[in-house]
Amino acid sequence: MDTDLNTLLSFKEELTETEIALFVNYLSKTIDTDGFEKAYDIAMEKIKEYPNCYLLILNVALFLDGSVMLNNKKSVEDYQTAIEALYERVSCSTDNNSRNQAQSVLISKYMARKDYDKAQELLKTLPEKSPVDKKQLQVNLLMAYGKFEQAGKIEEEKLLSSANEIQTILMALMEIALKEKRMEDAEYIADVSQKSAKLFDLWEYNFYTAHFQLYSICKNRVKCLKVLIPMLKALTHKWDINSSPLYRHIKTKEIEKGFGTKMRKAIIQSMCEDDAMEFLQGSKEYQNIIKDINKESDDES
Repeated sequence: MDTDLNTLLSFKEELTETEIALFVNYLSKTIDTDGFEKAYDIAMEKIKEYPNCYLLILNVALFLDGSVMLNNKKSVEDYQTAIEALYERVSCSTDNNSRNQAQSVLISKYMARKDYDKAQELLKTLPEKSPVDKKQLQVNLLMAYGKFEQAGKIEEEKLLSSANEIQTILMALMEIALKEKRMEDAEYIADVSQKSAKLFDLWEYNFYTAHFQLYSICKNRVKCLKVLIPMLKALTHKWDINSSPLYRHIKTKEIEKGFGTKMRKAIIQSMCEDDAMEFLQGSKEYQNIIKDINKESDDES
């Protein structure tokens, strides 16, 4: 295997993140006192000293990129070409995080020049999981191509996934609040869960789950029963996701007929067998609700 010349010539260890931050701060002060050209020369000398420190090269490139427009002594285009070469150098490195960030910047630069094919080719090399939001870059590129339906689908799927993740987080936070005996906080979080489910046009069933769990844990029979009825009924209400302006482009599959009824029966069966729901099971109101829901289910079958 050939050894990179820079590796043979470099006998210094890489700089730490703190040292790099201090150096960039020094470059900033140099611009204030001696101008951009002097800071640029110092930066390039430092890179020669640490040719394999890709985190340094990336941070220097980012800093110079943000400062180059302040220069008026030399052609901005000349500097921009040299700075882009630094990004390209990092984009070929073995430092995954630095490489991905450099590739992200290059993609944006190619797009700004309307070199969409080159941007797409580089985008393909980015891993799905990285500090860089690959999907957002893809959306930006699709929009540049005028492929708005594809861009919308990606963004809507991201939004729906994030909205559901928010619900999961809120349920966990509510449970933590309950374990810490912060009852008012738990109620507040349940309210936020309901509001966010409505805000993001989620399935109606999600409107009630947090409060039902809260009142079940607190064994509040009256409030639990009040939430139980609309929650169970919501299971059979069709969720027409494409009717929401938030999800116009998402392709949905036809839900199996009777799915909501089956799910409702499963939940009722689980509640009847759950010892934790004993505070409900013996009440006349609960028995009437179950009887009415079961009758509705039989009628729908």
